[in-house]
Amino acid sequence: MTTSTQGNASQRTRALPAVLVLEDGRTFRGRAYGAVGVTFGEAVFSTGMTGYQETLTDPSYHRQVVVMTAPHVGNTGVNDEDPESQRIWVAGYVVRDPARVPSNWRSRRTLDEELAQQGVVGISGVDTRALTRHLRERGAMRVGIFSGNALPDEGTMLAEVRQAPEMKGADLSAEVATKEPYVVPAIGEKKFTVAAVDLGIKGMTPHRMAERGIEVHVLPATATADEVYAVNPDGVFFSNGPGDPATADHPVSVMRAVLERGTPLFGICFGNQILGRALGFGTYKLKYGHRGINQPVQDRTTGKVEVTAHNHGFAVDAPLDKVSETPYGRAEVSHVCLNDNVVEGLQLLDRPAFSVQYHPEAAAGPHDAAYLFDRFVSLMEGQRA
Repeated sequence: MTTSTQGNASQRTRALPAVLVLEDGRTFRGRAYGAVGVTFGEAVFSTGMTGYQETLTDPSYHRQVVVMTAPHVGNTGVNDEDPESQRIWVAGYVVRDPARVPSNWRSRRTLDEELAQQGVVGISGVDTRALTRHLRERGAMRVGIFSGNALPDEGTMLAEVRQAPEMKGADLSAEVATKEPYVVPAIGEKKFTVAAVDLGIKGMTPHRMAERGIEVHVLPATATADEVYAVNPDGVFFSNGPGDPATADHPVSVMRAVLERGTPLFGICFGNQILGRALGFGTYKLKYGHRGINQPVQDRTTGKVEVTAHNHGFAVDAPLDKVSETPYGRAEVSHVCLNDNVVEGLQLLDRPAFSVQYHPEAAAGPHDAAYLFDRFVSLMEGQRA
């Protein structure tokens, strides 16, 4: 299909009606954007002003319908360099004012065309400010997007939304993780080997480690402790990923095996929640979560405040103001969100293990947290010494 033909098809799609229906009965009407059809998921909002391509391809957004709070989306089109995985993972996409024409020298396609090509149903022309305020007040909830000429009545649409599965209790990491192990070689001299358990890893994460001389062996979410140690790792990494951490019994058991052996360990996002569970803490679902590239977090070990990239709807229930005794020694909360005091990081004081609840790979996002990869390197250097 030629670009001009795609553009004409895109214009015809945007003329079709679309309806967004929340599980509490509130509806928003707009126009079709991307693929035409029906989709269901959990309605969440992202506060990033840019980086939509990285958001769309982040496996952590599996089964979520993302509402963009930025009013103009699609301005830079879609390129072939910035995806964080091999496909778009969001279940649906909600924008207010989509760009009519992308303007960037790297753009290869419009965002509308990319969504349509990958079968992602979206809606445009929605008052995303009102929708975001509603989600902040009522919390993240199930949602459906319906587009096309022949739409069901609102009662039928609402009934279908309420039949969709909830995010609480969802076990999703194995659905997005690699099925086969693969290796990301070190850039320059190889200094360390890391086994990375893929729970929904983004492509930039092993690249950030490779930049530091680490050869990264990316393993499926179903990898056993024996398979982790078969690569002779100097350190073990647990990635981000989708779903409810309360269902992740297998990754928790693998992490406990790593903690028992005292191998340097680093977890991010879902990996932070896995560490929390491995240490004996509980997890809980946030009202509407943290998503976007402008979330303030304080590193309590240094006092420094970072602007960070987030994508999580669950958090660790650990005490903020005391050192906890765990089966693996003392542990404390190392990072905290300055908006709502949510736990944003954990560290063990008697073993080389730590984690954060956000994305230090900065794709997309600020680079304030890049030091965390250096901290992981320092743990491995200390263990080797």
